[in-house]
Amino acid sequence: MAGMTLDQLRIFMAVAEHLHFSRAAEELYITQPAVSAAIQSLEEQYRVKLFHRIGRRIEITEAGKLLQEESQKIIDQVILTERGLRELNDLQRGELKLGSSLTIGNYWLPEKISLFKREYPGITVNCTLANTEEICAGTATGLFDLGLVEGDVKPPLKVSLEEEIVGGDRLLIVVGKSHPWFEIKEIPLSALYTTPWVMRESGSGTQQNFEQALVNWGIDLTKLNIILVLNTGEMVKAIIENGVGAAGISELMVAKELQLDTLRSIPIKDDRNSSRLTIEITRPFLKLKHRQRFQTRLTKAFEDMLTVNC
Repeated sequence: MAGMTLDQLRIFMAVAEHLHFSRAAEELYITQPAVSAAIQSLEEQYRVKLFHRIGRRIEITEAGKLLQEESQKIIDQVILTERGLRELNDLQRGELKLGSSLTIGNYWLPEKISLFKREYPGITVNCTLANTEEICAGTATGLFDLGLVEGDVKPPLKVSLEEEIVGGDRLLIVVGKSHPWFEIKEIPLSALYTTPWVMRESGSGTQQNFEQALVNWGIDLTKLNIILVLNTGEMVKAIIENGVGAAGISELMVAKELQLDTLRSIPIKDDRNSSRLTIEITRPFLKLKHRQRFQTRLTKAFEDMLTVNC
């Protein structure tokens, strides 16, 4: 008995997407009878119904949903394999799909991409910036070949994603010129309750790291005076620079402003004991890739570059 073909799977996936035979035929540039014949052949060969015919519309069956899920995996694998074959010619052409959290993508990754492009000028690099949660999810579903984040990977995704540290930076507590702390050399932990705070959204890796550090220091997050929650570090920086509150922010992001003295980093002293040690927040940059998906040669080349230059 002949098995199902890729053409049949592609036709089935188009029908499953549109729930319409004619629209599937238009998308694939084939006739509607050809679409109907492909679906009928699959149904007869495996003795299942893939679609319910209800008047002039169709609905996907449970068997159809199973085939849709597995077909997508097969088609994704075929696409990656085709990419791998096309890239065998000394990495002269191809496409690398990166996903990066905002801080890494804006301040750390551009230099890495530039180095990679100088070595492999024919490779197209497409990089999507989003918060850590979105990049983790996109890497797990195959949207990105590699993900780069500074936050934690949630436990359900750790099964799918392999992590490696490729860099890092510090988080600083910064204030603008009109803030009372601007002229102070250091503040005790307890003073963190006395100022308004501007924070990133909960899906941000920066926010995850900052909140975890505060908790480790014994700070009760519910007692902080949080006046703004913003979805980009640039917005946070602009608000702080204009004198509204304090923020925990990446050292990479505020390097220029610290040099110009429009922002200042405030050292924090641990006043919980007699040692009065200065405490700081360091965090790693993580490279993520799927544990089971096929890795192309150009993906491995970019990984090697990150490792050499980390």
